[in-house]
Amino acid sequence: MEKAGFPEEAKKIMQERFGRDTLIALATAEGNAPWVRTVDGYYEDGSFYVVTHAASNKVKQIQRNPQAAVSGDWFTARGTAENLGWIGRRENRAIAETLKRVFAGWLGNGHTDPSEETTCILRIRLDTGTLFSHGTRYDISFRE
Repeated sequence: MEKAGFPEEAKKIMQERFGRDTLIALATAEGNAPWVRTVDGYYEDGSFYVVTHAASNKVKQIQRNPQAAVSGDWFTARGTAENLGWIGRRENRAIAETLKRVFAGWLGNGHTDPSEETTCILRIRLDTGTLFSHGTRYDISFRE
């Protein structure tokens, strides 16, 4: 077992597995009830990014309780989620360009429309997580 921190090997594995359009489970909470759904996610620098509709349950739940968790491909983590707002906002330009490229296979095909102000970006800033790869367990602290 690796000690907590964020070893270079774990950074490399995270980028290889999740630095592209990949399905992850995103968990939020409503009162005392957990909610989980599969979303298209993209990982970069300690955060996952998701493009969604501003009126979705996940966005509403995050507004009331920003604590969230993600899971995918031998990885689990928890962190804090926030709605960065419309994908077309000037402040979102850099990450939006990346997301448009990464999610090009489905973004704007009817499910979401980046030109509509209701299409927003969620960022899940990871705090701690556990990653497994080829018999090695990495307990990661993303904020050290």
